[in-house]
This record gives sequence, C-alpha cells and structure tokens, in this order.
Amino acid sequence: MKKLIIKDKLNRPLRDLRISVIDRCNFRCTYCMPADKFGPDFAFLPKSELLTYEEIERLAKIFVDLGVEKIRLTGGEPLLRKDLPILVKKLSNIQGLQDIGLTTNGVLLPRYAKELKEAGLLRVNVSLDSLNSELFGKINGRNVGVQAVLDGIQAAQEAGLGVKINMVVKKGLNDSEIVPMANFCKEKGIQLRFIEFMDVGSTNGWKMDDVITKKEIFELLKKHYLLDPVEPDYFGEVAKRYRYEGTNIDVGFIPSVSESFCSSCTRSRLSANGQIFTCLFNGDGHDIKEFMRQGTTDEEISKRIKDIWSDRKDRYSDERTEETARNRKKIEMSYIGG
Repeated sequence: MKKLIIKDKLNRPLRDLRISVIDRCNFRCTYCMPADKFGPDFAFLPKSELLTYEEIERLAKIFVDLGVEKIRLTGGEPLLRKDLPILVKKLSNIQGLQDIGLTTNGVLLPRYAKELKEAGLLRVNVSLDSLNSELFGKINGRNVGVQAVLDGIQAAQEAGLGVKINMVVKKGLNDSEIVPMANFCKEKGIQLRFIEFMDVGSTNGWKMDDVITKKEIFELLKKHYLLDPVEPDYFGEVAKRYRYEGTNIDVGFIPSVSESFCSSCTRSRLSANGQIFTCLFNGDGHDIKEFMRQGTTDEEISKRIKDIWSDRKDRYSDERTEETARNRKKIEMSYIGG
C-alpha cells in the first residue's frame, strides 16, 4: 500500500520520528540534564505517565502509515527503560519502516548491544563530548570516565551495529577536544558529528559566547586533514558531511545555531509522556497519550496527527534571537530527546 505523504504549511513532509522512551538518565550534563536542575531529589515521571510499549508501537505504526521512514529511540537514556529490546522488536516488524536507530551515552551497550541488534536495531548514535576522562567526568556530572563509553562503542561494533559519535562543542569547555576526537574517530573508522552548542530547554539561554560554529570547527580540521564534501543522502539531512580524502569515513557538522535548517526539517518528536512536538524549541506539545487512552480508533489518532503536522509552521532557528530564546517556552531534552 502506497504511503500517504503529508506536508505542513511550509511544504515540509513528515519523514522522521524521534521517540523518547524515558525521562531519566545515568548522566547529568550541561547539554540536556544540567546538575543544578536534575539533582538527586528531582521528581521524574511515574511509570503510569510513560507511554507503554504497546502504545508506542501503535503510534509508530500510524506515523509510518503517514510517511515516516525513520525512527530513533531517545531519552533521557533509553537503555534505562526495562526490556527495551522488546520495543525494538515490535518496531522492527512494522511494514514500511526503513530505519531504526538509538541515541545513547553508551555506558550500557556492553550489556545490551547484541540483544538490540538481534531485535532489529540498525545503528546507535553515542554521545561523547570529550576523550579526556577528567573533563568528561566533569561534563557528565557523575565522574564517569571515558572508558565506560569506549567499551560501549566497541560492544556496538562487535554486535554489528552502525556507530556514530555525537560531540556537542561548547566554547571554553571542550573545544580543545575537537582534533583529538577527529583523530580517534578517523583511526577507528567511526562517523563523527560535531554539534554546535545550542539553547535546549528552559534551563539554557541562547548565548553566542558559548558557540563554536561549524565554520570554525571546519577551518580547524582543514589544518590537519583534506576534506571532500559529500552530497546529502536524503531531503532533510541536517548534517553537513565531508569525507577524509582517500577514505570512506565521514565527518559531519550539525550547525544548529549558525546555519538554520528549518526549511528542510521533516522531524516530529514523541515525548516520554506522550506529547507530540513539531519543533525542538516549541514547548507547546500536543497530548496524544490521553487522547489515545480515551478509546479512540487508529483512524481518529491518524487524523489528529495529520491535523497537527498540517498546521505546523515552526521555524524557530530562522527567527530566534537572544531575547526570544529567553522568553519562549521550550521543552526539556530529558522528555523529548534530541
């Protein structure tokens, strides 16, 4: 059966769905779970507020029927959700879904990588902001060393999962780690994505003083490597990719602040507590969980999702200023993922 293609008010199709399966993490970090907010007494969502695996599977099927081709599981830390391979197996059986990925800090991959691969997971994006254990422990707020993440990356590779490393670069914090990270990933044959530090959730504000731009990172890498541009694989690909000359290894840049990609955004987000968000920076979610739990049919849910997407006109990165970053309501990364 041919998929329905729905588009928003700016003619952007729905192609990509991020699903946050849990709102907690085993790290606290400056990017999404800062220590001053997520302390030991922070009240996370009760289990009843989380979507069940059956509910996620049902919604995922509807999203795929509406044109979604890729799903990425996020959090919090998704591997903290009990029996996650069961959900991966459910999703991998959805006809028409082409890609299932997972964003993780990597610490629990030695335990779960093989099982996740067998369940149908194709790839993992591992968050790693430094190769220096002391700095990395400072960033994650738990004094967890780098080796725990490197062990997870190795376990994912041995299980046959595709691996990318995501490095968020913040000026004055870990910008000294840019070249060491590039060296490491090139030597290991791992794709690397440098992500500009951006304002995420109400705990952060948009401060250009904290941003190392894609252009600055690129110019730094050019001093060490010959880089050839790579054409995008699909409409809506956010990473600007390059290839180390003479290799098949990519390095990419996600210019979240300096080069807006709102015009080609095809991504919807389903939060841990069952809210649909059409933009990472729009705090006004649409409650699909309670709507679904009222006994609604798949057709009614599908119409609700179509209406939400068709009415979408978010382009926050095109419009934002430091003032709008302070004043606009946003959703925390722990609920919505990346």
